[in-house]
Amino acid sequence: MGSLSCLRLAYVVQAWQLLSIRTDRDVVRQNLLREESFVLRKVAPSCASVCKRLRFLNEYLPEDRDPAHSWSVVLVVLFLAVAAILVNTEIDTTSPVTKKLCIHPPNATRILLPDGRHLAYQEQGVPADRARYTMIAPHSFLSSRLAGIPGIKTSLLQEFGVRFIAYDLPGFGESDPHPNRNLESSAIDMLHLSYAVGVTDKFWVVGYSSGSMHAWAALRYIPDRLAGAFMVAPIVNPYEPSMNKEERRRIWKKWTLRKKLMYFLAQRFPRILPYFYRQSFLSGNLAQVDEWLSLSLGKRDSALIEERIFHEFWQRDVAESVRQGNTRPFVEEAVLQVSSWGFSLGDLKLQKKLQKKGIIFWFKSLYSRAEEDLTGFLGPIHIWQGMNDRVAPPAMSDFVQRVLPAAMVHKLLYEGHFTYFYFCDECHRQILSTLFGNPQGPLASEVVQLPREEYVEKLEEVTVTS
Repeated sequence: MGSLSCLRLAYVVQAWQLLSIRTDRDVVRQNLLREESFVLRKVAPSCASVCKRLRFLNEYLPEDRDPAHSWSVVLVVLFLAVAAILVNTEIDTTSPVTKKLCIHPPNATRILLPDGRHLAYQEQGVPADRARYTMIAPHSFLSSRLAGIPGIKTSLLQEFGVRFIAYDLPGFGESDPHPNRNLESSAIDMLHLSYAVGVTDKFWVVGYSSGSMHAWAALRYIPDRLAGAFMVAPIVNPYEPSMNKEERRRIWKKWTLRKKLMYFLAQRFPRILPYFYRQSFLSGNLAQVDEWLSLSLGKRDSALIEERIFHEFWQRDVAESVRQGNTRPFVEEAVLQVSSWGFSLGDLKLQKKLQKKGIIFWFKSLYSRAEEDLTGFLGPIHIWQGMNDRVAPPAMSDFVQRVLPAAMVHKLLYEGHFTYFYFCDECHRQILSTLFGNPQGPLASEVVQLPREEYVEKLEEVTVTS
């Protein structure tokens, strides 16, 4: 009986509320909604225009059949929802403690560029005078010179005689920002770095993820300085005009809705990007890589980013990347990826140079026996692509292989975006073996031998001194 009484009481209260609402609505109609009402004369035209625009809502309204009558309910529901969110936020004591980024004191080696900027870099492997091969690596988005090839052992580099140099892009880490950065200026920075650190022979350029667009730029603008290129999970411009519809569809379908939004904003409304960056990786807090970069990861990638070694690396690398606390270099990097690069990947293909038109050049071609000039990149290009990569989808490498048939694409059946490049000793060895063959160790140190007479004189001087 008690429950039945409560139920009846509830019905009575509900009926009273409905009656009150209808009574209040009648009062409002009698006083404010009459035709001669001042309020109605002022507001009616605007309301009519709004209602006309909202006619499509009629089919969703259970009663009244007029969108104007629904807004009071909508506003009340919205108010209650916001209040519930605020209350839940205030009383939620089970959420984990937010970790803060720890910015370490500056300690990078830097060079002075011709335009007065400083470029920070880090070396690993064998010294310059004993290097068989030199590699130079620009980093990816939200990264720094500290990344390089994550987890690669110095002993492995020494075994192959490799000198590895990673550097901070302008505005990242301890490198000064560039006032007018583009991909050509990025290649020129790499060129100046190679000369400044004493790289006299050709070097290999390394590109991982979004850092590969700087490797592509080096292949385009400084090909004479490069021995070759190797890339892992390289990206291409998702708006590349030479990409067909099927390739574009296969690329975009792998990305999360938020990542698609960020690409769209970078292309159309880049001024909005700083707001998102300040709410995420420039907030001073630490979060997961997939959350900050709006990534959808496969099982192996998801398992890797949960490991302690990855957490420690990620925290240190991100902290160095955002050291300067400026949104501009990140916006520049995002815009560069989706803007015109100033060249097409097809331009890197080895092909005959177009002959100039005109009678003079025609006569020269008739009597000249010189070999025809070739354009494009002559050296090897190696690409390692995880088939479970949802960040740089395999369709991107398929596109590269279509426009650059000479590029060697190594497809990795079960690998994702991180698993083959991060903390994988066997993977790193496979890469170096593919590029350089059997390890031969560093070059022997040059020993300067004095003539016998000078040697005897030096020995006598040492004897007298002692």
